Amino acid sequence: MDKLTQYRILVQKILSRYEELASKTPNPSGVDSILAFDEHRDQYLWLQTGWNDDRKIRGITVYIRIKNEKIYIEEDWTEEGIADELLKEGVLKTDIVLAFHAPETRQFTEFAIV
Repeated sequence: MDKLTQYRILVQKILSRYEELASKTPNPSGVDSILAFDEHRDQYLWLQTGWNDDRKIRGITVYIRIKNEKIYIEEDWTEEGIADELLKEGVLKTDIVLAFHAPETRQFTEFAIV
């Protein structure tokens, strides 16, 4: 299996597992948890949307892109962290970009800069 296909499968597996666990906990009525996978553009989202009384609820929990054969974590509001999950699955630190950090501060992480 080529690297890109492996990364797509891993990202989808991890996000599906997180969403499944989250869906087992009570949430405000009318708020949906949504997974959106676009393999053609290599973008993967886990988000929430809906209404709680008269308040609109919307937010991205995880947003990941695969670009230049690396996994770019653009947004991550999970407790453990998607990067740690990817490392457990065997992804190299040099193939993970913590893109929620500014490019000039990524050099201070253990992960890829670009």
